[in-house]
Formats: sequence, structure tokens, C-alpha cells
Amino acid sequence: MAGDGIHGILTTIVFLPLVGALLIAAFVRGDKRVRAVAGAIALAELILSVVVFAGYDRTAGGVQFVDRVSNWIPISSLNVEYLLGVDGLSAPMVLLTGLLGFVAIIGSFNVKLRVREYFVWLLILQTAVMGVFTSLDFILFFLLWELELVPMYFLISIWGSGRREYSAMKFLIFTFLGSAFMLVGILVLFFSTGTFDMTALPEKIAAAKLLLPAGAIFGLLFVGFAIKLPVWPLHTWLPDAHTDAPTAVSVMLAGVLLKMGGYGMIRITGAMFPEVMVDLAWLLAAAGIMNIIYGAIVTIRQTDLKRLVAFSSISHMGFVLLGLSAIAGSGSSVGLTGAALQMFTHGTITGLMFLVVGMVYDRAHTRYIPDLGGLASRMPVLAISFIIAGLASLGLPGTSGFVAEILIFLGAFPAWSWITAFAATGVVITAGYILWMVQRTMFGPKLERWDALRDPKPWEFVPVAVLVAMIFIVGIYPAVVSDLFRAGVEPIVQAAQGIQQAAASVR
Repeated sequence: MAGDGIHGILTTIVFLPLVGALLIAAFVRGDKRVRAVAGAIALAELILSVVVFAGYDRTAGGVQFVDRVSNWIPISSLNVEYLLGVDGLSAPMVLLTGLLGFVAIIGSFNVKLRVREYFVWLLILQTAVMGVFTSLDFILFFLLWELELVPMYFLISIWGSGRREYSAMKFLIFTFLGSAFMLVGILVLFFSTGTFDMTALPEKIAAAKLLLPAGAIFGLLFVGFAIKLPVWPLHTWLPDAHTDAPTAVSVMLAGVLLKMGGYGMIRITGAMFPEVMVDLAWLLAAAGIMNIIYGAIVTIRQTDLKRLVAFSSISHMGFVLLGLSAIAGSGSSVGLTGAALQMFTHGTITGLMFLVVGMVYDRAHTRYIPDLGGLASRMPVLAISFIIAGLASLGLPGTSGFVAEILIFLGAFPAWSWITAFAATGVVITAGYILWMVQRTMFGPKLERWDALRDPKPWEFVPVAVLVAMIFIVGIYPAVVSDLFRAGVEPIVQAAQGIQQAAASVR
């Protein structure tokens, strides 16, 4: 990459929500004004993220929109840079974060408790996540990764429900544990290579004498990402956090925070240690099938709508692991592209499901499935939105969920035919619990207790309509996103293919 220089748009995208949060905290008074300012900032973020996504030069590829300042921390021996940039892997994630950030802000306009503080924390959360997806210096990446913990803790513990303090603390402890392992791995890499530059590390790692075996460093980094994704058995924080978090926080948590784990697996462990990824691909496949089947079976048993969607997320993140395991296959980028696309599509689908569940809860004041029934006759538009999200989640052709899953199956089958075939049973179970959930909540006998329920106001459907549109756009024309993801994962696939060819020639 070129030397120091500020393009500006990524810096604006990352820090605009933080600046907006500070302005709201210091100067904006009145709940209506707070909502208006927060909404304007979220809309500006969405527009800028669309500009980055649409403006990325797919022909040139590589890292673009670079903002770079050398010696950002003025200690020359550390060589910490302020380095932001996007490539084919991160540009769609920036779009996803901008989209769900807008949905979360607009979907929170009904919040009544401590409104100013709520939107301040929500905007700070968006800065942290945007920073993770655009940071290319390991220290900057880690700082923003940790920053996400603060707003999440307060958003769950103050505005959540049920055992909110317990769930917030459990989330904090699990994530801190993963971060501790990750920090050790980052420091070992720095003292082995002398740089925190994530774009230069793959070559430097290959040429350096590492202080620890490559497999050990891979493991240290992978634990942090596995907790965030999450991978069984490190998943237990997720159902509690989802169940007790407010609606908008569940949208962000399922939509982009989990994806930080998958993104780290591809961007860092996959790109920097492709040989270890190839060697341990069988373990990724095994973990993936465990997530898929375990998550799907446990989901069937849930009677709380939010908890059901939370466990379904664990199952769907198993497909990401299965796609990553395809790196041990024929050298095609199909599996990794499917894994990246699964992160994007799951963000929009689950974000829509949590948004609709939140609207149902705001009106019915319950998420207990046996107490619901016949809601489609009272709230037909909301029911249609819920059905669309459910059908996309089970992978109906024409929706974005189908495209991601079929790419993962096509990529993983050459490497793990039996495991991939077994994973397909997870799709069948998913269809079962989704259709059963829709039948029990939206259809069935009409209950008199819900006679007064009505569809939300038209403006409340704006975030719903945005997510529905994205589900069908990607489902009908997946190349709008998949081409970028393929370009982003291609260098990793080529490195893995070279390793496999070298190993075959030795044999």
C-alpha cells in the first residue's frame, strides 16, 4: 500500500457515530431532538457505507479507501499505525453495519427510559463495530474490538429485561476471556515480526522465526473469535444476552457482533495461517456440524421467541464454520465465499426476525409462544414480514439465505462429503422449527386477548422494509455481494492451494 495519507471516508464512517454520541450527550436536550439527531447520524452512516460499497473498484481489487498515519502512537519501537481500509471481504460488512445501525436506531424510537443515554451508547457501539471491520493495524483493531464491550454491557444491563444484569455480566466475562487469548497472540506476532500491520503480516509470518509454533498462535487468536461467533461449547453467553437485551441491541448483536468472530477467522487466522487452517479444517468441519445440529435441535425446544431466534443463530453460524473448512478442498473459493455471504445474509435475516419479535412484544407484552396465536388476522403486515424472515432463514430459493447455504454445501462437499450431507439435515430441522413457530404464533385459533392488537404505524415499517428488500435483492441477484466476497477470500484460497500442492509434491 501507499504511504501516509487520509482518504477520509472511512475515518468519517468510523468516528461519525462517536462524534454524534458526544454531541448528543453534551448539547442535545429533549427526547424528540435526541431521536432526530440519532436518526440523522444513522442515515448519514448508511449513505456513506453505500458509497464505500458501491465505490469499491472491483476490477482493481485489493485494499481501497486507505487512511494511514504512521507512528500513530509516538513510540517508534512499537510502530503502531492508524490504518483503515476495506477490501472485498470488509466492504460488504461495512454496508451491513451501516444498514443494521440505521435499523437499530429507527427501531428504537419507542424507547422511553433514559433516551439520551440509550442513543449515546448505541452510537458508540456502531463506531466500535465499524472500526473492527475497517482496521488494518492490530492494535487499532484490538482497541475497537474491546470498545464494543462497554456500550453492550450498559445497553443490556440498563435497558434489558429479565436477568439483564446477569446476562450483561456473562457476556462481558466471556468476551474478556476471549480477548485475553487474542491479545497474547497479537503480542507474540509483533515480537516475532516487528509489525502490527495486518496487510504485511502474512508475508512476514512466513519469513519470520515465530516465538511460538504457528498452531499455538492460531489457537490463541481463534479462541477469541470462536467465543464471539460463537462456537459450541463457548456459546452459552449468547441465548441469555439475546433474550434479555432490548430489541435494537439484539439486532446489532445477531446482525454484526457475531460476524466479528467470523470476520476475524477469515481476515486474521485464515489469511495469516493458511497452512494451519488447512491442517485443522477437519476440526472446523466437526465444530460446524456440532453447531448446526445442536443449535437446531435445541431451538425446537424453545418457547420464548427471542430465545428461539438466538439458538437458531448458533445453528446458522455453524454453516460459517463448514464453509471455512472447505479450504481443505479443491482450492475453489466457493466455500469461503459462502461462509462470508452467510455472515451477511444472516445479519439481515435475523435482524428482521428480532425486529418483528420486538414489535410483537411491545404490543402483546409476551414472547411466550403458547400464549400467542392468530396474530396474522390482527397484524397482517407484521405477519407477512415475519413469514418472509422465517422462509429466508430456512433457505427458501429466491431469498438470500438459500444462496449462502448452497454455496457452502457446494464448497464443502468435495472436502467433507459425509459431513456436508449430515449438515444438510440441519436445513430440514430448521424448516421444522421455523414453520412450527410461524404456525403457533401467527395462525391457529384466534385468541380474544389479542383482539385489540394492530399493525405498527407505517413509519415503524421503514426498517422492516429495508431488510426485506435486502433479503430479496441478494436472493435474486447474489452477485451484487458475492463477487466482492469472492475477491476478498481469493488470496487465502490461493495460499491454501499452494500449501496443498507443495505437500502433495513432497509425498
